[in-house]
Amino acid sequence: MLITKAVYSISNPHVKNCPKPDRPEYAFIGRSNVGKSSLINMLCGQQKLAKTSGTPGKTQLINHFEIESRDGAKQPLSKWYLVDLPGYGYAKVAQNKRNEWELMIRDYLLKRKNLLQVFVLIDSRHLPQKIDREFVDNLLNAQIPFSLVFTKSDKEKPAVVKRHVQAFLETLREHWQFLPQTFVTSAINHSGRDEILSLINNFNKSFTSGHS
Repeated sequence: MLITKAVYSISNPHVKNCPKPDRPEYAFIGRSNVGKSSLINMLCGQQKLAKTSGTPGKTQLINHFEIESRDGAKQPLSKWYLVDLPGYGYAKVAQNKRNEWELMIRDYLLKRKNLLQVFVLIDSRHLPQKIDREFVDNLLNAQIPFSLVFTKSDKEKPAVVKRHVQAFLETLREHWQFLPQTFVTSAINHSGRDEILSLINNFNKSFTSGHS
């Protein structure tokens, strides 16, 4: 996939105010400081599309980006939305604000009709965290399609990353019959980029054929 355009569109606190659901949409979410903005910038080939910050909890709204791409130079143009959602597990935010964000995220995930895939970001430097497991369990129970994206793989030795990824998947095998698609990524060396964009490209094709 060749991304030809990636621009910020709109931010808002309510799913009802999101752009018209006339194109495929993909949401990215994870714990605060998981490297979400860096991953989004890497996928889109821009350094400052999504704002990066060393302070957790800076993303507080539903942020839409308009993306245009081609599956080859002579292929038709695909238009889709990439959505940057607030992180979960906010360390230094008041309880009432956390409750507002959780309600906003839940409404978006349940009500956004053109949402084809949620990419759940997990820090590959750590062993399985309860908060990540609870979030993906909620997605599964709500029948919301998602993939797992393990970030910051360049920050640890490959063997450690592999062990952490396998440990997380083992926790899922305890109760799940099928495992979600999994990507191991780095915003530094761009690993995982082609694989994620290939998945999005396939979803774009199915969305187009289903709405033609």
